[in-house]
This record gives sequence, C-alpha cells and structure tokens, in this order.
Amino acid sequence: EVPLVESGGGLVQAGGSLRLSCAVSGFTFEGHAIGWFRQAPGKEREGVSCISPREHSTYYTDSVKGRFTISSDTAKNTVYLQIDNLKPEDTAVYYCAARSRASPNYCSKYGFPFDYDLDYWGKGTLVTVSS
Repeated sequence: EVPLVESGGGLVQAGGSLRLSCAVSGFTFEGHAIGWFRQAPGKEREGVSCISPREHSTYYTDSVKGRFTISSDTAKNTVYLQIDNLKPEDTAVYYCAARSRASPNYCSKYGFPFDYDLDYWGKGTLVTVSS
C-alpha cells in the first residue's frame, strides 16, 4: 500500500488555480515533515514546499512564494497544496513526500528534506499549465 496518494492535478490555463491533495495512510503527522516536490521534463527534482503539521510551520522555495500555500488537515490525514496564479513553468509532475523523525518546526528550520531523508513518496499528479 502506498502511504501517500496525490490527486488534483490537471490541465489549466496560465493564471488559474489548482488544489493538490495528498492523502496519508499508515502513519500520523506526529513527528513527520510532509511536503511537495516537482519534476518537470528534462529538469531536476525541486522541493517546492514543506509543512511540519504539528506546529504548522512551513517552507516555500523562492519561485513559488506568494502563489503556493501548503496546509494540513489532521482529522483527514491530508496535506494540501493550493496553487494560484499558475505559470507555464509550473508544469511538472508533483509528488507528495514525507520525512519521519522530523524535529519540531523542521520545515521552517531546514526547508524541504534532502532526497536521502525522505521515507515515503507518492506516485505523483501531473500539472500542465497552458500559456
């Protein structure tokens, strides 16, 4: 069973919005940092946002600040990524990922976890932005 399942991707025009969801199963948010990374064709993976759900502390990479908002719903065990004012350069597969044994406020202190620190990740959801 894949512990992280993404949904919400799609085709949208530039300037539009999407809300991605990451349904978490098999573990609770306690002690985890959960985030989103994306990978566009021919480009390296980029960690875009991260949340420490217990403290609600967050991290955003510079290119998405002001347009992306990450949030978590403990009751639903789901993490969301609201993406506004989408740009063609946001086109990518978006993956949800989690790091266990994360210290408090991990995301605001350290940013998106390094690849080798990720314990779980989903299969991704495709976001395509047309100009």
